[in-house]
Amino acid sequence: MTTLVVAASLLVGVSLGVLGGGGSILTVPILVYLAGQDTKEAIATSLFVVGVTSLAALIPHARAHRVRWRTGLLFGAFSMVGAYGGGRLAAYVPGTALLVAFALMMLATAAAMLRKPGPGREKARGAHSDLPLKHIAVEGLVVGAVTGLVGSGGGFLVVPALAILGGLPMGIAVGTSLLVIAMKSFAGLAGHLSGVEIDWRLALTVTAAAVAGSLVGGRLAGRIPQDVLRTAFGWFVVVMGVFVLAQQLGSAVWAHPATWAVAGAALAGAVAVRLRRTSRSSRSGHGAREPALKP
Repeated sequence: MTTLVVAASLLVGVSLGVLGGGGSILTVPILVYLAGQDTKEAIATSLFVVGVTSLAALIPHARAHRVRWRTGLLFGAFSMVGAYGGGRLAAYVPGTALLVAFALMMLATAAAMLRKPGPGREKARGAHSDLPLKHIAVEGLVVGAVTGLVGSGGGFLVVPALAILGGLPMGIAVGTSLLVIAMKSFAGLAGHLSGVEIDWRLALTVTAAAVAGSLVGGRLAGRIPQDVLRTAFGWFVVVMGVFVLAQQLGSAVWAHPATWAVAGAALAGAVAVRLRRTSRSSRSGHGAREPALKP
């Protein structure tokens, strides 16, 4: 079992190094389902693992100039406030509810990442510019609160916030997110330590393996195209979100007709939205070409 935990922890590091997130998305299930920890102990331990691993993964990104330090430090500072509060609040919320909320947020974030951005949206902000302080404060507090509450380092929320809302290039968002994740993780951990004891031997073993993986992931990140990186991040979060949700909801829920009715309605809605956007895009492209046909 220890070998399996170490091998899975390597993937945590690679995920953080390449995607700038996914550390806690993997670490919490590893600690719960492979190491046998209870949910709240796993959440607290994951914050330590992800915090240390993010600092290690940050090094190759910083050397490659893929970190916006002002944005990251301010975002991280506001997030630390939210993370500490979320960590204290988590003591009063059932573990199952935390994991279900965790999974639902992963799926919502994945949908945003997989959505094709509008023309010019990815280039809305230069690679060397920072986000406005107002945006950083609001997004930082919200993401930080989620981090502390559900035990996530927040990369699955920070990267979309920087890339989609902030308009940073995906590679820059990934590097900057690691700084934010480290700051928020340690703040969230401080909130959890008031009510949870950590198995430090297991925590240090998982952390060592994750750090090794993060150094490999950091080297790979700069060689992957931005669109591929964005899509990979989105689908990765979808898979993990479905897995966690499946583990938490009993078989009776999955077998209930209402569950499949809601899933079918959601799928039909997603297809309808997709077809509508495709139709609009086709009409727009057709209209743009019409003047060229006139004599």
